Amino acid sequence: MLDYADKLTREPFAISRADIEVIRAAGLDYRAVHDICAITAYYAFVNRIADGLGVEVEGPSETQSP
Repeated sequence: MLDYADKLTREPFAISRADIEVIRAAGLDYRAVHDICAITAYYAFVNRIADGLGVEVEGPSETQSP
């Protein structure tokens, strides 16, 4: 699962049926494959939007307790 997510993040053009079959062989169904793909793609999308808009990560708020 993590190998698939990593490959989808770094080399989405290289994903093949064989990558999906590895996940299926581990006992996950096609719904799980879909969910892994969707979550991975969503994080990539959100990160690119944030990077593209120059969003900076905020530190802990001074009003937050430790």
